Amino acid sequence: MDQRSFSPSTARNREPILNVLQRVLAAKAKVLELASGAGEHAAYFARAMPGWSWRPSDPDAGARASIAAWIEIESLSNVLAPAAIDVCADPWGVEDDAPFDALVCINMIHISPWEATLGLMAGAARLLRTGGVLYTYGAYKSGGAHTAPSNETFDAWLKQRDARFGVRGVEDVERAAQARGLRLHEIVEMPANNLSLVFLRN
Repeated sequence: MDQRSFSPSTARNREPILNVLQRVLAAKAKVLELASGAGEHAAYFARAMPGWSWRPSDPDAGARASIAAWIEIESLSNVLAPAAIDVCADPWGVEDDAPFDALVCINMIHISPWEATLGLMAGAARLLRTGGVLYTYGAYKSGGAHTAPSNETFDAWLKQRDARFGVRGVEDVERAAQARGLRLHEIVEMPANNLSLVFLRN
């Protein structure tokens, strides 16, 4: 039985995200992905960049089963077994593998409590090498305002699901990062009114 999960949004955004990652990461890099979900991103990126050692993770057992199925079916030798990481926890359980060249976090910040973003920044400060990259992707507000009507609708939908969720402001995320010794290096406009934020660890 094939336990892989598939997401239409991943099929749409994986190539633009890969283009940014290829530009900001070296051809050989040790990467930890948080909130990997189904594992489609991990599989796609690892196939494209065989020099990357990719460690996916997710707190959900079903997601980890899907990730493991992607690894097995695609015969991905550069993707490690998925870790069970709750970003709000300390430690994460992968400290022995640190430092990492990059932490990648796609579509998590808006669909989790704000404490998860704070946990992400704390983990990045602990586990990234000096000069290492924290990459986040998703919908963001800028200057306190939504960047598109579709993002405002999305924000309302998220808050209906859970009042703790919501589209975050770039400035709020940047402040949380700065408090942990990370600086916002670059903002990249992405398709469908999303943004890539590239942080560097001081």
